[in-house]
Amino acid sequence: MNYLTVAEARARSGLRLVLSAHVPGPWGEAAKAVFAVRGVAVQPVAQEVFGDNDDLHAWTGHRNAPIAVLDDEPPVAGWLDLLMLAERLGEGPSLLPDGSADRALVLGLSAEICAPHGFGWARRLLMLGSRFGGADPPPGTPASILAACRRYGYGAAAVANAPARMADILRTLTAQLDRQRASSSPYLVGERLTACDLYWSCFSNMVAPLPPADAPMPDAIRDGYGALDPAVAAALDPALLAHRDFIYRHHIGLPLDF
Repeated sequence: MNYLTVAEARARSGLRLVLSAHVPGPWGEAAKAVFAVRGVAVQPVAQEVFGDNDDLHAWTGHRNAPIAVLDDEPPVAGWLDLLMLAERLGEGPSLLPDGSADRALVLGLSAEICAPHGFGWARRLLMLGSRFGGADPPPGTPASILAACRRYGYGAAAVANAPARMADILRTLTAQLDRQRASSSPYLVGERLTACDLYWSCFSNMVAPLPPADAPMPDAIRDGYGALDPAVAAALDPALLAHRDFIYRHHIGLPLDF
């Protein structure tokens, strides 16, 4: 993918989407999928993973990705605000059901996947924990990584609790998918694609990366994603991965471009 620099992006109008450059960050991949399915064109802007990103912070007030900036509107960050922006700008079928009960279910499942202390958050804590053996960061740890630890609530207790949290969410998604399969629907909620289908598909790569031909991520990231706690591995039902593959084939598209 060809990325704009922050300086280039600031000089442009339209929708600019800040992404972690050249890595398949699940929040960024999900944002790309949401905008693409809604038919919204974006201009990708590079954020440096574990970099200081001072120029990005000066522009948007954020150092992380994804962030969306539309013309002169305030920057938008966070999975829910990005989804609502895509809903506002996009066309065609909504990624949210019309009915309130199903809409709440889609948003609730999506939050369990994307929101702070959800699936992706817990997986990130485990990956930080693998770096430090579950202990506190040792002296000499780069400042950018220390900042990430503080930002994400890293600590021994948080790391210890993460596998159970992830396993619980996986079981919840499996149970919901089983209910849908009983009514012959291939989607997590209702009879058509919704946001939570996209979110699960993108975040599934944190525990079961797509093949290299479909997601040519760096080996270090692939190895980190593929190393699973036994409780997480036991809760990862093959049906969830079959659902993921269906969504990628029919709605997101492969191979990934990052």
